[in-house]
Amino acid sequence: MARHNRTAAPMPLETSATLGPVRRTYSRTEDFPPMAKAYSEVSRVARETGLYARAPRFYAAVGIGLTLAFGGAVTGFILLGASWFQLLIAGALGIIFTQVAFLAHEAAHRQILTGGPASDRLARVLAASIGLSASWWNNKHSRHHGNPNRVAKDPDIEIDTISFLEDDAATARGLRRAITRKQGWLFFPLLMLEGLNLHFRSLQYLLTPGKVKGRWIELSLIVVRFALYLTPIFLLLPFGMACAFLGVQMAVFGVYMGASFAPNHKGMPIIAPDAKLDFFTKQVRTSRNIRGGWWATALMGGLNYQIEHHLFPNMARPHLARASQIVREFCASRGVPYTETSLGRSYVIVVQYLNRVGLAARDPFDCPAAAQFGRG
Repeated sequence: MARHNRTAAPMPLETSATLGPVRRTYSRTEDFPPMAKAYSEVSRVARETGLYARAPRFYAAVGIGLTLAFGGAVTGFILLGASWFQLLIAGALGIIFTQVAFLAHEAAHRQILTGGPASDRLARVLAASIGLSASWWNNKHSRHHGNPNRVAKDPDIEIDTISFLEDDAATARGLRRAITRKQGWLFFPLLMLEGLNLHFRSLQYLLTPGKVKGRWIELSLIVVRFALYLTPIFLLLPFGMACAFLGVQMAVFGVYMGASFAPNHKGMPIIAPDAKLDFFTKQVRTSRNIRGGWWATALMGGLNYQIEHHLFPNMARPHLARASQIVREFCASRGVPYTETSLGRSYVIVVQYLNRVGLAARDPFDCPAAAQFGRG
C-alpha cells in the first residue's frame, strides 16, 4: 500500500481539562483552526521575557555533576574488582550515559553554546563519548523536528521492529509479525536492545557511502571511546562477568533513552503527508508534555517540556518551564489543545496505542472478540 495512505488507529488523547478527551487522527488542513501568525506572537513574548538567553552556569553545573558521577563509577569499578556488585556500576553507567546523551541533544540544538561550529563540536564530542554519531542523530532528528508525526516524513514513526502505523503493521511477516501483534506489551522489554540499535545505526550511517559531515572525526572518536571503555572491562573482569556488565549497561541505557523519548509523540495525532499546516499547529498538536516540575526535567533532560522544545528548539533547559506557562496561556486563549499528562499515564497511552496499531498484524481468521479484548 502506498505510504501516503498510511494512518494510525485513533485513540483518546490527554488534553487540557476544558476540552476533554478527543478521538481523532488529523489528516486534513481543515481539521485545524487558522494559526498562521501564532508562532511569531508566542515567540515574541518568549524573547521579550528573556527566555532565549543561554544558561552557562546551569550547564556547567550539570557537566561537573556528570563528571563527578563518572569518576565515582570508575572508582567503584576499580575498588570492587571481580565482584557481581559490578552490575550496580554498570547500571549507574547506563544512567550517566543517558544524561550525557541529553546534553549532546541540547548541544546539537545549540541550547548550550551560542556559536554554531562550537555547538557542533561539543555535540560531536559528547555523542562520541557514549558511542553515538552526532551526524546521524542530527540528520534523523532534524527531519523529526521539521515534521513530527507526519507520514513518510518523520523518521521516528518509520518501521524499526515496532510499527507505529496500521499499514506498516499489516505488512509485518514472520518474527516481526509476532512481535507487532503484542508490540505494546513488548515495547519496554524491547527497549533493552535500543542501546545496541543506537550504536548500530550510528556506525551504519558513518560507514554508508555519501556525504557525511565529520565522518572520519566521528569514527576516530567512537573507536577510541570503545577502546578506552571496553579494554579495562575485559582486562579486569572475568569474561562472563564482563559480558554481563556490558549487557546491564546497554539495557539500562536503552530503556532510559526510550522511556524518555517515547512519551513525547507516541499516541498523538498522525499528520497526512499532504496536509498544509502552520508551524505552531504542527508542533503543538503532535507533542505531549509530562507533568512533574523540576524532578521530571532532571529525569528527562528537559524532554518533559516537549511542546516548548519543539516550538523553541534552541531554548536552554532551565527556561522551558516559564515558556510552558506562556504557551499554555496562549493555547487556552485560542482554543488550542495543550496536551499534558503524568509520566505513568503517558506510558499507558503509548502501550495502548501500540497495541491498537498492532491489531492490523493479526491473522484474518482471529476471533473478533479476542481482537476486541486486545484493545483494552
